[in-house]
Amino acid sequence: MIFENSRSFACRLDQQDELRSFRDQFIMPVIDGRQQIYFLGNSLGLQPKRTAACLQQVMNKWANYGVEGFFMGEQPWLQYHDQLIQPLSQIVGALPHEVVVMNQLTVNLHLLLVSFYQPDQKRYKIICEAKAFPSDQYMLETHVKYCGFDPADAIIEVAPRAGEHTIRQEDVLQVIHEHKDELALVVWGGLNYYTGQLFDMAAITNAAQAVGAKVGFDLAHAAGNVALQLHDWNVDFAAWCSYKYMNSGPGGIGGAYIHERYHNDHTIPRFAGWWGYDKATRFLMQKGFNPTRSAEGWQLSTPSPLLYAAHRAALEIFTEAGIDRLQKKRQLLNSWLWFLLDDLNSRQSEPVIEFITPRKESERGCQVSMLMLQQGKKVFDELAKAGVIVDWREPNVIRLAPVPLYNTFEEVWQFTNILRQILQLQLV
Repeated sequence: MIFENSRSFACRLDQQDELRSFRDQFIMPVIDGRQQIYFLGNSLGLQPKRTAACLQQVMNKWANYGVEGFFMGEQPWLQYHDQLIQPLSQIVGALPHEVVVMNQLTVNLHLLLVSFYQPDQKRYKIICEAKAFPSDQYMLETHVKYCGFDPADAIIEVAPRAGEHTIRQEDVLQVIHEHKDELALVVWGGLNYYTGQLFDMAAITNAAQAVGAKVGFDLAHAAGNVALQLHDWNVDFAAWCSYKYMNSGPGGIGGAYIHERYHNDHTIPRFAGWWGYDKATRFLMQKGFNPTRSAEGWQLSTPSPLLYAAHRAALEIFTEAGIDRLQKKRQLLNSWLWFLLDDLNSRQSEPVIEFITPRKESERGCQVSMLMLQQGKKVFDELAKAGVIVDWREPNVIRLAPVPLYNTFEEVWQFTNILRQILQLQLV
């Protein structure tokens, strides 16, 4: 498509958008009486209007039935999980029985490492991306220490080359090859939270498994954002949160994927809990852990129906919108943003923005990270005053992520127009 930098062109794109009605299913932030341009779905997705009703259903059942809400009335809580795994499996590209909704992201990563990180004196090293999100760094550091190894020796980080912002795929594969005899596990972020770089998860999986290592992904910034095919890529495990692109509320319940080849493996270690016990005999309260033969066998505790309800409200919208249609709009919306930002940047008398997000469609999702070369914090503050909600990351990066479910093409044009006016005033 040949773009044109004008509000009228943006409005035409919105009129042609077959997903435009889904915006009305979300509550748009209003601050001081002004509706905001919200470009932070990469940090916290907006609230679906139906979430309150779904939560109220749980509250009503709790009030009317008490504990019998697990068994009585419409949608007994005991079967609530079954309503979540079908739409979620489509989002992450898995078989339904390979997906489980439980806990929070970092908790799930620790639990999965219990099963998939089994170091010995020969194979004990973990490869990860340099400057991964701090939770992942701390999770790996403390888990390796718990297993009796020195993180400085056991954890191998792959960083961008000098003068570059993103990690080259060939460097990831090279490091895997270099440590092939000592490598136990690769834990990688599917999409980097800072730069917005999307990695080739299939290639990383193939390379690691070829040298005898297991592979897992943190999909916090990928799930609900980019197309995923975890089962077809043969990924061993993955985990994610639900409050970013999946709009399931702050602190929303997390999820995990475990490939089906591990479901009937009686030797695989795990930390067990009652909720992961075989469903048919769970209430016999027998001694000796007998896991459910699916990803649900990794569950620990009784889940919260309230968190389930918020998640369900959001997943229903994904199902109604359709994964393919969402990906198609994401790509067009993101391409429109890049076009406008490039046009803006090219009109400056000297460079103002350096983009640290890859330009290739196959290497990015919704997010664009702008390295501000001049007065970045002032620009960010002025955007906030103008009603634009984006994100500041030290030392000098503004992150934004228009998402296909509720952001419009006109909003993208408005944002770049506001940014243009700010730069003219700030940099004269």
